[in-house]
Amino acid sequence: MTEPAVALTDYGLAIECAVFVIALARLDARDRELCFWFIVFFASIGAASLLGGTVHGFYLASLSPGRRILWPATLMAILVTSLAAWNIAAVLQLEGRKAALVRRLAIAQLVLFSLVVLFVTSKFYVGIIAYLPSTFFLLCAFIAANRRRPDPAIRWGVTGLALTLVAAGVQRLHVSIHPVYFNHNALYHVIQGAALGMIFVAARSISRAWPPIRRRHDIET
Repeated sequence: MTEPAVALTDYGLAIECAVFVIALARLDARDRELCFWFIVFFASIGAASLLGGTVHGFYLASLSPGRRILWPATLMAILVTSLAAWNIAAVLQLEGRKAALVRRLAIAQLVLFSLVVLFVTSKFYVGIIAYLPSTFFLLCAFIAANRRRPDPAIRWGVTGLALTLVAAGVQRLHVSIHPVYFNHNALYHVIQGAALGMIFVAARSISRAWPPIRRRHDIET
């Protein structure tokens, strides 16, 4: 295993996300649309972690056949995460036509960036460029939802999304505990694991809430 700390923390994220997906799938959700997109959100992160951990653990060489297949697939999974984040935020915060527009743009982004990954470059910054705007949008949607209907669970989600941005900064700035045994990628995964746990708390509460925690519903009532 070429980077054991990175691979194992990636696999830990994959297991964590699998638990969250199962929990949400078995949840007695009242807002089924939002629950669906939260499932996609965690499932895609889990897939990206599983694929990325395999690359870091066994196919780190840039010219290895496994990396040429698995790394683009990792980025594609991150693009799906971005799609889910756009949709969750749009459902929470926007009304019919505006939400539909965001969804169409999110699909367009998925298609465009997928073509970039497949035919132009598969550098990790492509996934970051796609993921950060949707994360900011989802963070703003969570903040607005908590202002409309204060909920400790949603505040956990706000904290988790903010921590996700911190984790991204740690990774890009190469902040590490040890340059070899626990580098910036491994530390990123640990922080991300804590952040995802907080986001899951919000996802479960939002999915079960009735009436739905949606801006459109709160305005109408």
